[in-house]
Amino acid sequence: MLPPQIKNIGRYYHTLKHLKPEQILWWAWYQLYRPKPDLGPAPAIWPTSIMWVAPVARAISMTAPDCCRFLNFELSIASPDCWNNPFCDKLWLYNLHYFDDLNAPEAEDRLEWHSKLIHRWIAENPPGTGTGWEPYPTARRIVNWVKWSLSGNAIHTKWRLSLAVQTRWLFKHIEWHRPGRHLFTDAKALVFAGLFFEGEEARKWLDRGLAILARELPAQILPDNGHFERSPMVHALAVEDMLDLINLTATYANAVPTEHRPFVASWPGIAAGMRRCLALLCHPDGDIAFFNDATLDITPRRAELEDYAGRLGLAAIESGGEGLTHLGDTGYIRIAAGDAVALLDVAPIGPDDLPGYAHADTLSFELSLFSQRVLANSGTSEYGASIERQRQRGTMAHNTVTVNDADSSEVWGGFRVARRAKPFGLWVESSEHTMKVSCSHDGYRRLFGKPVHRRFWHFTPGELKVTDTIDGNFENARARFHLHPEVEVRASSDGFAVDLNGGQQMEIGIEGGVSTILSTTWHPGFGRSQPNQCLEVVFKGPRIETVFNWQVKSSEIEK
Repeated sequence: MLPPQIKNIGRYYHTLKHLKPEQILWWAWYQLYRPKPDLGPAPAIWPTSIMWVAPVARAISMTAPDCCRFLNFELSIASPDCWNNPFCDKLWLYNLHYFDDLNAPEAEDRLEWHSKLIHRWIAENPPGTGTGWEPYPTARRIVNWVKWSLSGNAIHTKWRLSLAVQTRWLFKHIEWHRPGRHLFTDAKALVFAGLFFEGEEARKWLDRGLAILARELPAQILPDNGHFERSPMVHALAVEDMLDLINLTATYANAVPTEHRPFVASWPGIAAGMRRCLALLCHPDGDIAFFNDATLDITPRRAELEDYAGRLGLAAIESGGEGLTHLGDTGYIRIAAGDAVALLDVAPIGPDDLPGYAHADTLSFELSLFSQRVLANSGTSEYGASIERQRQRGTMAHNTVTVNDADSSEVWGGFRVARRAKPFGLWVESSEHTMKVSCSHDGYRRLFGKPVHRRFWHFTPGELKVTDTIDGNFENARARFHLHPEVEVRASSDGFAVDLNGGQQMEIGIEGGVSTILSTTWHPGFGRSQPNQCLEVVFKGPRIETVFNWQVKSSEIEK
């Protein structure tokens, strides 16, 4: 076994070799560049053309004038030290600086709280210092303050000046080294500030924001309309971003420069494709599948996004229809057959140079029956570099196969990946009553014996047969099938059984392995953990076959 020092060097090498040269250069520039805040007078505010449409409302987070609840953890914010509390999780502090509560339900009832909190933030966060002035929370806060003002709240002179200072700071600290959600959010904030204010300086912000969006939209939104970071959660947030930008440019229609109007006019079409893709990445319950970093508390539900689109006058998008749909660029497959909906992950873990949201979940899948989630990956309850974060990103937390107790992709450090699994050999066949998908990945070839995991899904009415094969030498292999907390698996005379909604039942039969029911956890939100069960199957040889069978109506077979 390699010494830890050598192992770490290799891990860093396999992580960093995927970065683009410009990312490294921008990162170095970001570390060295130290501009001073520009405290000059704020530009005038541009008059709106039409009424701002109510966006998606965030969950209420201010529980009292001096108390906030984020990530299911409540804390006092009475002290000026609260903004940079060293004992708080970084993501909790980020949320504190976002000011999402300004645009939460019944925000008008907390107007006095919000006003005092804005005054406090300006007084207790000197320009350019502390967590609140990092680019991402700065961008999120700019958007929220502008939304709050457009919703009919008077913005004081000091607040307007602070908003301008924040935008100038962001303009000099654009996250070019993070060409994903962070860079997109920076651009969105510059567009919001660039239209909210008027004059030459505001026009500079607007031009820069639109230029970034013009570059990033084709890069981040793939030809099948999926987001390139392959996280359904991030995809839903990107849909919200597009709807917000459509809302803003309609509100300031007269302020959008002529040369930018064709690009802005393309946004509803782009958003429509992204909304269609989101529908395909959701279960019948309307919520996203748990591939890569995914959880329910961070993003609006699809129904909320569709309601928002409707308020903007955009045409409705139907839910995913029957049959097999392959998102060939994003890499996910949706199979809808009668009472069953399955989502299969045959995707790369994300962009090679930006795998921060990645989990080692290649060839995992989720299954809903009778509109109820039955098989579900474990989700995400925290960020950072904790042991629990590492476990949740690992292969064992997903409905796929581990070999020699290793992860299929070397996830580490909270947001990093060294050697990563690459799917290959994808084969899809679909007929009236039968749908077949086969795929392999090379993530375990780094192990002794160079094993390869191959998975074959075979759908027929009322049945899903999953065949897992390990080619090559290996010491041990095990498949895990995690059940949603609302269902329980028990041993039966023919294998295992799961009781479903409405008195329905799913039976599970296994060949080629030794099965055990384990107690695990499912994570539908940050700071949330629910007990659930997992059926673990240890390979006795190179192949196991797991058959999921549920009662199907004869009318469905006749269709």
